[in-house]
Amino acid sequence: MIIDGFVFIPVAILMLASTGAFAVLAHPQDLQGIVAAMFGVTIIAMFLFLMIGSWLYHTLMESSRYQATLGKMMLGSIVTDLNGNRISFARANGRFFGKWISGAVFDVGFLIAAFTEKKQALHDILAGCLVIQK
Repeated sequence: MIIDGFVFIPVAILMLASTGAFAVLAHPQDLQGIVAAMFGVTIIAMFLFLMIGSWLYHTLMESSRYQATLGKMMLGSIVTDLNGNRISFARANGRFFGKWISGAVFDVGFLIAAFTEKKQALHDILAGCLVIQK
């Protein structure tokens, strides 16, 4: 998860750093109002980008022929269904949104993996997926 987080950091930093550059040049007399507006718009844009980007990144990569995000690829892991086959985009969506349930109460849904026979977290159980080493 940490490795995959680095995929979005450069873009988020660019969004944050570039939002006000042109507005300040166009209206230097109203700097305080522009900065406040830019901050609000930037926060909303970053939230939407990170949510939509993360969703598409995880679901498209895990349902692709790679069967893994960049972080999983670096660690030699892939996501499969219970029969070892590539998961569909729909199943990848279920797995992605199931992570919200896994993390809802102190990440207990993630901790469940330590106690299940196939080392499945709650979102894997809900989506019928396995994360295995290649």
